[in-house]
Amino acid sequence: MAHTIVGLEITEEGVRAAEVSTGRTPALIASGSVPLPPGAAKDSEIFDADAVALALRQLWSRAGIRGRRVVLGLGSRRILVREHTAPAMRPDLLRQALPYQVQDLLPVPLEQAVLDFYPASQEGDQVSGLLVAAVAETVEQLIAAVSKAKLTVDVVDLAPFGLARAVARVCPPHEAVAAFHLGDHTSYVVVVEAGIPRFVRIIPVDIVTGAVRARELAAFAELADEAPVAVEEVLETVPPSDAPPARRLRSAARVARPVGMTESAVVDLAGRLRSTLAFYADRSGGQPIRRVLISGAGAAAPGVAQALAESLPVPVDHLDVTALVTGKKLPAGEDALNLVATVGLAMGEAR
Repeated sequence: MAHTIVGLEITEEGVRAAEVSTGRTPALIASGSVPLPPGAAKDSEIFDADAVALALRQLWSRAGIRGRRVVLGLGSRRILVREHTAPAMRPDLLRQALPYQVQDLLPVPLEQAVLDFYPASQEGDQVSGLLVAAVAETVEQLIAAVSKAKLTVDVVDLAPFGLARAVARVCPPHEAVAAFHLGDHTSYVVVVEAGIPRFVRIIPVDIVTGAVRARELAAFAELADEAPVAVEEVLETVPPSDAPPARRLRSAARVARPVGMTESAVVDLAGRLRSTLAFYADRSGGQPIRRVLISGAGAAAPGVAQALAESLPVPVDHLDVTALVTGKKLPAGEDALNLVATVGLAMGEAR
């Protein structure tokens, strides 16, 4: 059996994973997602490790994922991502010097932060790239929740970097592209030039809450047969008047419909993304952005793609996993859009 890598993301709405074979032509071996009960996680932070571990075990079982070692992607608005220039030196020496170079830039004390630096270019004795800083406690809680599901985190990576790898696989190396992952609750933008992420911005915005609720209800209904105790634990988080028995959950899941975004919310999202591209263009001095690729659940929400196409001065296209990998059972619809960055995380380790 070919060696495989598993990309994993834990978001407010659920857990999703993609197992990808290594090699010149990556294949998607298995993939899937399982919703989380309300309040279990938010913005790459864990509030109920047991609920997250249960969802991960169900995901591995239902999707048929065999790999137990994962690349864990982070996509939290609490993560600092900014341009940084440092003296050129060996990577190991730069890692040692980085904390002292950036301690005044961090939103938390140095001892509470996890740092990384993604070099993008070098000019003379200076190297420029992206500084990434996360809260150490948040990362530790994520790893602990994954461990509860008998999985091992080999690498912790930034989810936008996974999206950047996906973009690099489908775009010409000379082209500058902006990729938008439009998540249910958190979205992010990454600008890729010559296959390298040059700019990242994480944006908090709710997109398809109606669709999320429908998936939650459907998942709870399935749990009634698989793990009745887990259903009761989930329902304890819902007000008593809103906590129907399992058969009502099944009925609610059938009638629930995605509501998408309000018109004003779509306009606001398009405005944020347009201003992000303008900000990048003013600061970068690099190649002009030639097109925008959109992925994530929000890319399928009614009116979103059209609003972006009308608002942005460059072509807007969808990007899903069918453009990245081969496979006998490739996901379709919203899952195919949602798993783009997840597959990209696995590709980072498959090189």
